[in-house]
Amino acid sequence: MSKLSHIDNHGNASMVDISQKAVTSRVAVAQGSISMKAETLKLVLEGGNKKGDVFAVSRIAGIQAAKNCAQLIPLCHPLMLTSIKIEFDVDHDKCRIIIRGTCQVSGPTGVEMEALTAVSVAALTIYDMCKAADKGMVLQSIYLLEKEGGQSGHFSRV
Repeated sequence: MSKLSHIDNHGNASMVDISQKAVTSRVAVAQGSISMKAETLKLVLEGGNKKGDVFAVSRIAGIQAAKNCAQLIPLCHPLMLTSIKIEFDVDHDKCRIIIRGTCQVSGPTGVEMEALTAVSVAALTIYDMCKAADKGMVLQSIYLLEKEGGQSGHFSRV
């Protein structure tokens, strides 16, 4: 089994030293979804939510989450992100919104956690904005879709 990078020789949690790592262009794409009742999805799509534009607010929340990832996840390095994109696709057949977050940086460490955090918080924001209409919504399958750059190279979930 490979050694976990955030555990020191004594078994203690430790932030990885990235001071000697090369600065490279890095990108990560994460994806997740939130399923809901058909009536709730219709409300979102027609702009009938009393709290406002669900897509606009959750997009901003996802962007803010990526920017603050190091404050939320204890061993993450603070990064100077160069780009954050949050996109939504609607799956009418399964009554769900698919959320995709893409983060980019030029730096010595990856942006996977930022992309995953962005998607998670965007989904949570959709839940928060729609919970008055549908408390049974389900956040599902938040995962890394793809990453490029760094020592480990390219990863793509096929």
